[in-house]
Amino acid sequence: MINKEVAKNVLAKALSTGGDFAEIFIENKTTANISLVSGKLDQAVSGIDYGLGLRIFKGYNAIYAYTNDTSESNLLKIAKDAAAAIQGGQKETVLDFTTKTVPSIHPIIKLPGSVPKSDIIDILKQASQWSFDYDPQITQTSGGYTEEMQDVAIINSNGLWAEDRRIRTRIYVGAVAGNGQEKQTGGHGPGAHKGYELLNTINLEELAKDSARIAVTMLGADYAPSGKMPVIIDKGFGGVIFHEACGHSLEATAIAKGASEFCGKMGQPIASSIVTAIDDGTIPNYWGSQNIDDEGTPTRKNILIENGILKSYLVDTLNGIKMETPSTGSSRRQSYKFAPTSRMTNTYIQAGSDKEADIIASTEHGLYAAKMGGGSVMPATGEFNFAVTEAYMIKNGKIDKPVRGASLIGKGSDVLLNIDAVADKETQDQGMCGSISGAIHTNVGQPMIRVKEMIVGGRN
Repeated sequence: MINKEVAKNVLAKALSTGGDFAEIFIENKTTANISLVSGKLDQAVSGIDYGLGLRIFKGYNAIYAYTNDTSESNLLKIAKDAAAAIQGGQKETVLDFTTKTVPSIHPIIKLPGSVPKSDIIDILKQASQWSFDYDPQITQTSGGYTEEMQDVAIINSNGLWAEDRRIRTRIYVGAVAGNGQEKQTGGHGPGAHKGYELLNTINLEELAKDSARIAVTMLGADYAPSGKMPVIIDKGFGGVIFHEACGHSLEATAIAKGASEFCGKMGQPIASSIVTAIDDGTIPNYWGSQNIDDEGTPTRKNILIENGILKSYLVDTLNGIKMETPSTGSSRRQSYKFAPTSRMTNTYIQAGSDKEADIIASTEHGLYAAKMGGGSVMPATGEFNFAVTEAYMIKNGKIDKPVRGASLIGKGSDVLLNIDAVADKETQDQGMCGSISGAIHTNVGQPMIRVKEMIVGGRN
């Protein structure tokens, strides 16, 4: 995507006024997206995103510039302008690139574009019909498919030349149930660091019917009560609470600024002793995995919390300089248009020793959050508010009637300390995480957990 002589010239120009470090990130990404509404094609688009980002460090400061014109003359002009903005004095620069070869842990069977889009449309039409056939109250369905192939190269003034290919595929099925007065929705969106073969690993009929089941069940549900009570949060996407309310507060993006409730707590208990939380970017073919991060550092398994004790933050290079801490392979960005920073990959609470049936049976009353939705979080304080898209009351140790309109309100650090049961089966689900370096692919996950007391928002 760029030859070595041009890269050397650009980095040398970037450091010509005394910068400490310079880095090139160049990418070529192809994407395709298909969407259907009620079995009819709504949109089919594809595109190419190509460009280069240039970053320069001087002390704790950094400047970032990007362009989609990668001609040598334009890159040298951008490097000169960026160097002038971070001026620190002339410095002689010698660059000797060593290509870093990182073996891929993500085997791909069918590359994006290798399957006719008409085949994908037919699959989504069939999924729509499965949802409609589930119940006459289903009034609308939605379906989506996305694939992308991103080739990147990261080149820096320390002599690094690293290249990587990321291929991801995702499919979505959703259903809407209505009775003429109101509507409820349900949906599933599995994805992976895989090609088209992802579709051979999932049961789309089961997901389509379950999307309809959620919508119909919630349509006929009473409103959830409000107040403090025990809450059981199911496995999989339930981990979004940890991701949002705790995970972001463990990123160096917040820690280096002193804008996190977990600042200065390394080695201290911040969670129940039965909680171990992990961020692992090395799991083969997982949605949030990469061979290297977006600074060229190999991703790794980072144990964030072990038996309740804070063990690690997620650190990128620039914030690591401020914190005097090495990178943890956690630097990520949406594209060349964003400077990277510390972000999560596949973040989850590790399986414990409790049985799911025992957790429910030992809960006299409370809320069972079977499926979580979106929410809002204040990273500096960990305070959050999350919607529950599928919920049930627990009565006398059994899952009772469904309830709608429930929300979970609290503070991340309080939730961690109040977890008193962790089941022995952990699963993960897929999502897109937004932050200052754009929207990135992340997994969230956990086993079923019980929080002994949370505030549930609903109707009295």
